[in-house]
Amino acid sequence: MSIMEDRKYAKSHEWMQLTETGKYRVGISDHAQGEMGDIVFVNLPVVGDIVSADSSFADIESVKAVADIISPLSGTVTAINEVLLDDPSVINTSCYDAWFIEVESDGSFSDLLDAADYQAMIEEES
Repeated sequence: MSIMEDRKYAKSHEWMQLTETGKYRVGISDHAQGEMGDIVFVNLPVVGDIVSADSSFADIESVKAVADIISPLSGTVTAINEVLLDDPSVINTSCYDAWFIEVESDGSFSDLLDAADYQAMIEEES
């Protein structure tokens, strides 16, 4: 399992990364995709939708279960990763490149963890 140092993590296993344009990309962690198993479907919001910190903005379906994806921040969706709509398995093969949405944020974030704290949380859960 890998954890990227350049991201912040939600306790619900989503990651958030600040882009060069000042927007934030959101995806799920390696731990989360591993727990889900083979992902076969992704339901994403549309550009212009408003997302709220600690609220569901998407869902994914795997061979094991359906899970809500929780937003780690509040703001407006400025882009979606359309690659995931055609090939959701990319999340399993490269979860840190397979971002779900890009958000212009108003600065409202949930309680996020750095990589070390996220690693410690996963170890406590095991």
